[in-house]
Amino acid sequence: MSILTGSTSPPRGGNRDIDAARRVLRAEIEGLEALAQTLDDGFIRATEMFARVRGRVIVTGMGKSGHIARKIAATFASTGTPAQFVHPGEASHGDLGMIAAGDAVLALSNSGETVELADILAHTSRFRIPLIAMTRRSESALADAADVVLLLPASAEACSMGLAPTTSSTMMLALGDALAVALLERKGFRVEDFQALHPGGRLGKQLLRVADIMHAGDAMPLVRSGTLMADAILVMTAKSFGCVGVLDDAERLAGIITDGDLRRHMGSRLLAERVDRVMTPTPKTIRPQALAAEALGQMNAQAITCLFVVDDVWRPLGIVRMHDCLHAGVA
Repeated sequence: MSILTGSTSPPRGGNRDIDAARRVLRAEIEGLEALAQTLDDGFIRATEMFARVRGRVIVTGMGKSGHIARKIAATFASTGTPAQFVHPGEASHGDLGMIAAGDAVLALSNSGETVELADILAHTSRFRIPLIAMTRRSESALADAADVVLLLPASAEACSMGLAPTTSSTMMLALGDALAVALLERKGFRVEDFQALHPGGRLGKQLLRVADIMHAGDAMPLVRSGTLMADAILVMTAKSFGCVGVLDDAERLAGIITDGDLRRHMGSRLLAERVDRVMTPTPKTIRPQALAAEALGQMNAQAITCLFVVDDVWRPLGIVRMHDCLHAGVA
């Protein structure tokens, strides 16, 4: 790392570097725009083929195409389409057994003539396994063997020599994302499904539902309308949420009593009062299906520390605290 001292001028060659970067980005943007314009019914047929797969989508490729294939397989798998990457070289030494009847193969090759794919192509033909090709050349061994060809448009590589896979690999990556999202939408893949496949890490925490972290059943601090404040305070103290909910005759949440309500009604007759005279009516609540991040945002906005979780008719299902959200890693 270099540290500039005593000068505000850019480093030597800095402008050329920025120019090169912009040239690369413009070339890849043009490639993506061309790809979007040239999509045809092949994309629809490929999507339908993948949607019918009873097994997995096997994604394969060699070199840079192989790196892109790994990412496409991971994206498919994380969005509800079971998928696996198979390396062409390893496939020739036993991993062909990973490709079975009921699967479909998505093979990536810029030239369409990648020799390492030969055994996979023969295997798909022998066992009648659907083969979708992603390539730039319509007249190639891969395209000839495929049931469906996803043809990349003829766009210049961003490399100044026009040799290093840059624009072509970006188009492959984007086309893989497009397939994954099209399949996701076809299947009606939901946030709940996404969370089930991403339980770890920050993404999993962001997708936590209130129902996942709320306290339910006997843990809820609840009293009925007409209860003496002396008894309500005992419940409030025992449950340790800093509040108590008040139920009406229909078991609906009619109000809430918080530490703030106690301070506002402090007096010699407080313990003999009924909860109905002390409570705050129609308290802030949240749905069990809401994201925990939404609950945290609501508590921050309202300057409160807990929310009752209620159903459509305001029957309490649980209670969630700010501490619960923070403890779960929601931020």
